[in-house]
Amino acid sequence: MTQTIANSTLLASTEKRYPTFTIPENIVVKCPKCKEMLYERDFKRNLKVCQRCGYHGRLTASERIDLLVDPGSFVELDANIISADPLHFVSQSQVYAEKLVNEQQKVRANEGVTIGYATIEQMPLALAIMDFRFIGGSMGAAVGEKITRSIELAIDRHIPVLIASASGGARMQEGIYSLMQMTKTSAALAKLGKAGLPYYSLLTDPTTGGVTASFAMLGDVIMAEPGGLICFAGPRVIEQFMHIRLPEGAVTAEFVYQHGLIDAVVSRHELRKVLARLLRFHAQRDTSVGPFERE
Repeated sequence: MTQTIANSTLLASTEKRYPTFTIPENIVVKCPKCKEMLYERDFKRNLKVCQRCGYHGRLTASERIDLLVDPGSFVELDANIISADPLHFVSQSQVYAEKLVNEQQKVRANEGVTIGYATIEQMPLALAIMDFRFIGGSMGAAVGEKITRSIELAIDRHIPVLIASASGGARMQEGIYSLMQMTKTSAALAKLGKAGLPYYSLLTDPTTGGVTASFAMLGDVIMAEPGGLICFAGPRVIEQFMHIRLPEGAVTAEFVYQHGLIDAVVSRHELRKVLARLLRFHAQRDTSVGPFERE
């Protein structure tokens, strides 16, 4: 009994000298490339770019919009367009309709792309920004419809369009409906080209599959962020099918740039400046594009 009282007294005195405290979560993040431990606050402040190796982390759609456009200028359109599960897809591991609801709650977005219009240095453009968090940014009927509407908006308003891709490709749960979006978006871009309006394509990590095989590679100017995975079939798929190991860096933004598939590799810190330069060049050639006005 005496020993128990003594231990309790010692514990109480220790707690007074060394008060307990809770360490907040997410103080540090580990860089996936160089494994450097980074303060999350500094990582986000640096636009999710590793200060040591330059690795570009993935951005959400809202983060990328905040990065690129003038503050307060973005107006979202057609946020209520969502996938309707046209095939009533069910597999052993999931019910697609339930997965859509779960993803919407987890990501707090209705679909894998956000569209609208905004300005960059007071110059107007239409936007379609994909978000990899929503089922890997996969392109289903709703994603294809929203991207097509952003292109049609650009035609109606006679302004350029920017599409930022971040996708694993066509959404398998929607079968042929997802593959049809490749043709649909490409046809809309053909109309944009006939109207003499520029399309700027920004490829981010990752851009693969049916997205790469359609609108992502149809830009008048195609840019990519450093180190991004840019390909049709990913390295694991190629290794499993061909039974060969790809050389290091064979499907990166730098690799496709060296082989002439894209026009530039642009650091995230320079993206806004580069886009503003492109918009100014277009505005000088097309006097019908005036200052941006809200409806």
